[in-house]
Amino acid sequence: MHTFRRSAALLALSVGTVASLPALAVDELHYNQISLRAEVSQEVARDLMIVTLYTEEQNTDPAKLAADVSTTMNKALAQAKQVKDITLRQGSRNSYPIYDTKGQKITGWRERAELRLESSDFAALSKLTGELLTDLKMGGMDFAIATPTRKASEDALLKDAVTAFKARAQLATDALGGKGYKIVNLNLNSNGYPQPYMRGPMMMKAASMDSAPVTPEVEAGTSQVSMTADGSIEVLMP
Repeated sequence: MHTFRRSAALLALSVGTVASLPALAVDELHYNQISLRAEVSQEVARDLMIVTLYTEEQNTDPAKLAADVSTTMNKALAQAKQVKDITLRQGSRNSYPIYDTKGQKITGWRERAELRLESSDFAALSKLTGELLTDLKMGGMDFAIATPTRKASEDALLKDAVTAFKARAQLATDALGGKGYKIVNLNLNSNGYPQPYMRGPMMMKAASMDSAPVTPEVEAGTSQVSMTADGSIEVLMP
């Protein structure tokens, strides 16, 4: 009986000692640790132009209406395909009934179809837009940062953010009188890369059928984008 109790006591002591080791390790991980944050930013040009054009018609015959809208859109698509470096995307297409004044009887149908054009060649897309406005209407104009530009900007900012974080880490280490530091964790996050934003329909001067198409004037501007480096370091004391 005494032997059993002594063995149980030794076992409990051993388990308690082992269980305390992770707790000690956790305490040691937080020894001389400080949190730091560094941020770098740059201006990036919005180099992708996005134009949304549409046609909207109405007719008492829904089949005739659909055919007319398709004819208009197919003509625009064929014309747009002749221009290099233009990405074409067909947008939404919807039709809905038109009711009488009492809202009870359908008197006709209205249909709207959209065409979305994207390009980094602003001059070519602006010229094409002016030509297409003879048959279509302007829905809006967007500007964004093209994917290759965004990736190149992120790569450059990432390097700058890490360099800035290391500079702050060294500054903090020197202030504490440490002999060096090691990075415990580091998180990098980018922000400021805009989603395309809609500019309202552009006011165009009225033009007769014989006049030259009006080319919209565009100015994309830039966006300030940034990269933050958040993390913690452990300062090594002498």
